[in-house]
Amino acid sequence: MPSPTRSKEPMHNKVLRLVLSGLMGALLVVSKQAMSGIPNVEPVTLLIILFALELPRETPGAVTVFLVLQGVLYGFGLWWAMYLYVWYLLAVLAWLLRRMDNAFGWAVFSGTYGLCFGGLCAAVYLVAKTPAFALSWWLSGLSYDVMHGAGNFVIMLLLYRPLRTALQTAKRQIRL
Repeated sequence: MPSPTRSKEPMHNKVLRLVLSGLMGALLVVSKQAMSGIPNVEPVTLLIILFALELPRETPGAVTVFLVLQGVLYGFGLWWAMYLYVWYLLAVLAWLLRRMDNAFGWAVFSGTYGLCFGGLCAAVYLVAKTPAFALSWWLSGLSYDVMHGAGNFVIMLLLYRPLRTALQTAKRQIRL
């Protein structure tokens, strides 16, 4: 007899969710690589937000796959420790704001997150180095944060509605 704490979800749905998480994580890596020629312009923020809104159960697994693959591709340094919280934080914030369904609102949120990205990442240096180092690291990267914020804003403004609609349609077709 199955344990009362076990999920009643059929095994094929569990497998489907696991595979979907892996594919979503791979999409995050591939999309980031595709845009890597443009400094701090990336679709990862857009995708994690959309995943958190439309596929919240699969999003933590997708972010985990993304993080592990980034570490494998680029090495597991201090920058990777930053990723361990900034991308999960983004997913949680998006989920908390899930009632918002406005492209401009999400563009502002996404742009602000990109602008704050360096400051969020600098938190690692508060622990690993010194507060002065963290501040200087953050300040030296502000121009990239501005590009990150502007890129996030534009990408979200242009792609939020068509990609969210596509995700909703796909979700209905696979009955998740």
